[in-house]
Amino acid sequence: MPVQTITRKTETAKPKLAVYKFSSCDGCQLSLLNLEDELLDIVGAVEIAYFLEARRAEQPPPYDIGMVEGSISTPEEAERIRQVRRDCKYLVTIGACATSGGIQALRNWADVDQYKQYVYAHPQYVASLETATPIATHVFVDFELRGCPVNARQLLELITSLLKGRKPNIPNYSLCIECKRRGLPCVMVSKGEPCLGPITQAGCGALCPGCHRACYGCFGPMEQPNMDSLGHQLTGTQKRTAREMKHMLRMFNGYLEPFKQASDHYERQEKQNA
Repeated sequence: MPVQTITRKTETAKPKLAVYKFSSCDGCQLSLLNLEDELLDIVGAVEIAYFLEARRAEQPPPYDIGMVEGSISTPEEAERIRQVRRDCKYLVTIGACATSGGIQALRNWADVDQYKQYVYAHPQYVASLETATPIATHVFVDFELRGCPVNARQLLELITSLLKGRKPNIPNYSLCIECKRRGLPCVMVSKGEPCLGPITQAGCGALCPGCHRACYGCFGPMEQPNMDSLGHQLTGTQKRTAREMKHMLRMFNGYLEPFKQASDHYERQEKQNA
């Protein structure tokens, strides 16, 4: 990611921030709004030029920073994201939907037309792509923030780093590091829970293990996850079935490599064992 400082056009002009929504639940946009006191400092440093979740007023592009929530699920969105990329100097995807396709990407393993028949009274009027895909599938992305929802502190860190011209301090190690730092017992060892923490990127502060629950991968795969090792532990020691493994991996980030590769592997095993 480039780390040059965003320059002001004049002494009084602020860098322009735009926040976009595609196929999503709005939760990552709300994470930004929930910063509350810090949001006042953000508004003091940047001009919120386009953010329909927060204000009606719009300023025309170009924008210095563009943040995108949501996946690409319709032909209209596939066209619109290309225009968003042209309008923004830096493009950042926020949350699982934008970075991996989100929960709606589960349809990528199914028949989307069949889904529409079940859900809509008149499916012929619904314009939808066969797959729901992350933003980076369609345009170049400068930086990705994981999570479902995204970590609000990481959002703040990203905006600050862009304004200061430095690399964002975002962890890429596994969730197990956060568990150890909090002094939490390993739920996989102590309770026999099928935890995805060893292969999941840190960022949530070990929220679920802190509640004595297994991690289910909200932040997607860490850098260079050892999928085979965890799979051996869960299917061997814990006797988890291929079907259970497939369902665990096909959650919020199921369409993001290497979760996708691993879940496809267990699906093939499931069919062989049927």
